[in-house]
Amino acid sequence: MSKVDDEIGLEQVENKLSLKEKLAYACGDVASNFYWRVFDVFLFIFYTDIMGLSAAAVGTLMLVTRLIDAISDPLMGALADRTKTRFGKFRPYLLWGIIPIAAAGVLTFTVPDFSDTGKLAWAYGTYIFMMLAYTFINVPYGALLGVITSDTQQRTSLTSFRFIGAFSGGSLVAYLTPELVILLGQGDETLGWQFTMALYGCIAGLLFALTFYGTKERICPNPEQKTPVLQDIKDLGNNKPWLILFALALIIMITISLRASSGTFYFKYYVQRPDLIGSFAMVYMIALAIGAASTPLLTRFLDKRRLLIILMGIVALLSVLLYFVPNDNIALMFSLQIMIGLALGPKSPLVFSMYADTADFSEWQTGRRATAMIFSAAAFAQKLGGALAGAMIGWVLTSLGYVANQVQTGASEQGIVLLITIIPAIFAALAVPIIWFYPLGDKKLFCVQQQLQERKKALKVLANQEA
Repeated sequence: MSKVDDEIGLEQVENKLSLKEKLAYACGDVASNFYWRVFDVFLFIFYTDIMGLSAAAVGTLMLVTRLIDAISDPLMGALADRTKTRFGKFRPYLLWGIIPIAAAGVLTFTVPDFSDTGKLAWAYGTYIFMMLAYTFINVPYGALLGVITSDTQQRTSLTSFRFIGAFSGGSLVAYLTPELVILLGQGDETLGWQFTMALYGCIAGLLFALTFYGTKERICPNPEQKTPVLQDIKDLGNNKPWLILFALALIIMITISLRASSGTFYFKYYVQRPDLIGSFAMVYMIALAIGAASTPLLTRFLDKRRLLIILMGIVALLSVLLYFVPNDNIALMFSLQIMIGLALGPKSPLVFSMYADTADFSEWQTGRRATAMIFSAAAFAQKLGGALAGAMIGWVLTSLGYVANQVQTGASEQGIVLLITIIPAIFAALAVPIIWFYPLGDKKLFCVQQQLQERKKALKVLANQEA
């Protein structure tokens, strides 16, 4: 066997990831969810019911600030792809981004003693800072998935660990945040939020450091590769599997964010049991984690595309059923919430694993690899979906007469119910035909990766001959 064959064989062995490395990678998404889950579940109601902003203003704020990520995410992807350090391209950002994201978290949940206009300006400024800090650390973290291993089953396993971590961390955040705000604030809710986010910043920093030290970058682009940023963006436009995933991630994120953000309003105003908000969010996150954990098993029997079609159909059906649950049937609400979480849980491991596959497809198609650019644009789809959901919530509530901390009218109460049931069901159903057109099935992907391996082997042979 030649030296080149030995090197290829060694890479294939390295593709079989250890449990320790999978857990280390998962720590990064636990850390991210000390921010993302707080935004998803609590930020909208924090802005309306604590900071005192109108629902319409918050909806517009959510949309405008996330649209800035249309610029920051691809720029961050381009920067990360062009970073060269002895620790790799992406891992260093896990350390460099700790202080900015911790500071941004505290400032975002600070209520200044300003006028209403001043508070709105503060919310815009701090939330933009928060999104930029999140992008700075999370885009490289997401791209790391694409360079740890090239094995598609290992990628699915790794993303499952990642999202088990994400949903487990999210469960803790969803349940503990209201309690911590009360405990740390000692009667001062605004101070409680600041201390809670400071605590989360310390924990997240430790977890990001564990990911840095516990993972390894194995896949590198051709060292001779020189690609302008605009060429990277053009390559995305010609990558059909990626374009379909972008649309899919956008729609699924609208579904998820609508349910998460409106859930707090649902229990506070419709069910009139605000004490159950944390428990309702927690059981949902636990169900998501169990669903994510089941993904490697499910993909042994169904390919990713077919599995997603089935799961999103189930989510649509269950969301419609929730609409008909009366406000005093708590057990049925929780049961349907758990079933929806189980169905949505595999979505994230599947889609992010598929994004890594589209990076391989892009390299096969163009001869160039831009892993972080692909994942940064994926992150933008996620954020834009959350932004559109936030805007939708704000505009719907305002149009139906929502008033913070008051008994709601019949119209605004009905709007809250629709936002967690029928409207997400419509978006879940829309995801099904989009998934249908995804072209990168298991057989096609196997051929792509085999050809990439052959190209890599040929380049090594040529390099050895020239040496």
